[in-house]
Amino acid sequence: MKEKLPITPVTPVPTPSVAIAADAATRDPIGSDIPSGTDASPTLDHPQGSAPPPAPDSGRAAKMSAREVSVFYGDKQALKGVSCDIHDDRVTAFIGPSGCGKSTFLRCLNRMNDTIPTAKVSGQIELDGQNINDPRMDVVQLRARVGMVFQKPNPFPKSIYENVAYGPRIHGLAGSKSEMDAIVEKSLKRAGLWDEVKNRLQESGTALSGGQQQRLCIARAIAVDPEVILMDEPCSALDPIATAKIEELIHELRGRYAIAIVTHNMQQAARVSQRTAFFHLGELVEYGKTSEIFTNPRERRTQDYITGRYG
Repeated sequence: MKEKLPITPVTPVPTPSVAIAADAATRDPIGSDIPSGTDASPTLDHPQGSAPPPAPDSGRAAKMSAREVSVFYGDKQALKGVSCDIHDDRVTAFIGPSGCGKSTFLRCLNRMNDTIPTAKVSGQIELDGQNINDPRMDVVQLRARVGMVFQKPNPFPKSIYENVAYGPRIHGLAGSKSEMDAIVEKSLKRAGLWDEVKNRLQESGTALSGGQQQRLCIARAIAVDPEVILMDEPCSALDPIATAKIEELIHELRGRYAIAIVTHNMQQAARVSQRTAFFHLGELVEYGKTSEIFTNPRERRTQDYITGRYG
């Protein structure tokens, strides 16, 4: 068996994108108070189990906030007291090994776990200060406000046009055919798909390529004008070219929606997100600025994961 390299200050880690570097420089300067010549390598002296540091956006109101969220599937506990914020103009990436609870947490944000009979969710999750688990909450309206894009593209067996028009139609968002046409066109343009399908809107959505199907699903999600978009590994089944288009789309949508994305691809998390949350064994181990998580993590488990020692 090949021996793993020891962790050293020169161990390669995913490099944040230019966009993240710019965000760090303009919004949240990293290391600006470190004197020249000082070793800025991770100290990782934050003891496990001690109080976490202040949230990276503690001075701003969160679009969605979760506090002490735990999830049980029958007797099995999948999430253990997770607290995390999602902001309007941020992409928040959830990373961690398989089975760590990141997708379970994502599904809590629009109550998708309600569809699982054995699931039990505790804790507080708020959207604009309103508890989404309140019995008086209309779940259909919640899922219109908090859209979901799944791991595998799942277009309806309908035309491209009807895939996008379905949501606005059932929610009564269009009063005429011309209004619906405008919604469909706007949604497909925002999803970066309009130029590719504008002359074939009556063809089946399932006839598109995998990457086009995923962008169609994104267009379908944003057609009802949501406030938050949840993405559960949206690029895991796509080739590199299609993945690059989805990542570019995420960057463009960031200014319009709060976005949370689950990904196993740490390079992707570094490219598209401004905040990263690392999950392990049902716990939120570390949450902070992406540029800090990937270059100066506070927790040893975080560094072990991003440098490939496990996962």
